[in-house]
Amino acid sequence: MTLEKSETLEEFYKKKFNYLPQNLKQDIGHFNVFKIEDTTGPHGTPAKYSRREFYKITMMRGNNICHYADKSIEVSGTTLMFFNPNVPYAWDCGVDGVTGYFSIFTDGFFNGKMRGSIQDFPMFAPGGKPAYPLTPEQDKQVSAIYQKMQEEINSDYVYKYDLLRNYVTELIHFALKIQPAEALYQHPNAKARITAVFTELLERQFPIESPSQRFTLRSANDFAQQLAVHVNHLNRAIKETTGKTTSEHIFDRVIAEAKALLKHTNWNVSEISYSLGFEEPAHFNNFFKKQVAITPTAYRNA
Repeated sequence: MTLEKSETLEEFYKKKFNYLPQNLKQDIGHFNVFKIEDTTGPHGTPAKYSRREFYKITMMRGNNICHYADKSIEVSGTTLMFFNPNVPYAWDCGVDGVTGYFSIFTDGFFNGKMRGSIQDFPMFAPGGKPAYPLTPEQDKQVSAIYQKMQEEINSDYVYKYDLLRNYVTELIHFALKIQPAEALYQHPNAKARITAVFTELLERQFPIESPSQRFTLRSANDFAQQLAVHVNHLNRAIKETTGKTTSEHIFDRVIAEAKALLKHTNWNVSEISYSLGFEEPAHFNNFFKKQVAITPTAYRNA
């Protein structure tokens, strides 16, 4: 199956609705929720096998096959599915069509609002199982959460995005209480496997729990040695699978952790710098300013 480039939020809205929402670039990140039947139709084109530059949680009714990373997952009845920007996917929908709901959100929607990363949850972790079958009663419960999301997104409540974050985490914890689907069909894909293991090794180093903890796998070479592959092979696999370089993934994760430590701990910048693997605070300051456009101290005080 050919992997397309990542679909952006702009491409998603233009393809589905031929418009762009005004809040697409808000600092709080982006969130929206839809009925599936409102985004499909007789003239719709099947979604291509690709990553999306956003997270997606779907409750889908019907008989379908989801191509997810290097596997295909057969789902029937009602299924709750979790997708993240690191894993490509596509659907082969049944002839009777599908109904249900889905929500989309970006990393920024949770940044600074929780300790750690959204990928700490098992369904978003590397190698995590994305499919959770629902009983008719569970269908009603999950539908009620989505209906509350739809009511809230259309409200004028000043704190509605805080409430919507709670509804997203409620869906996540609802799924964690039930067993994921195991109807998997293997489609060996060495590049996807290498990428999944790389991401797992990266995430294992977080969150940083104390100033004495040290982030040690800091470069593509470090990861290549751990994976026993040539660094060029690792770089090609990750670039072709995710659209981003190995270094970009490492830098993004370090910045996300740095932001969390600056906002949620009282550690000084030198302690944060050391825990993230920088030998000198000045190196950390320069790195942070290059990635975020402000200094760590300015970010903490903002």
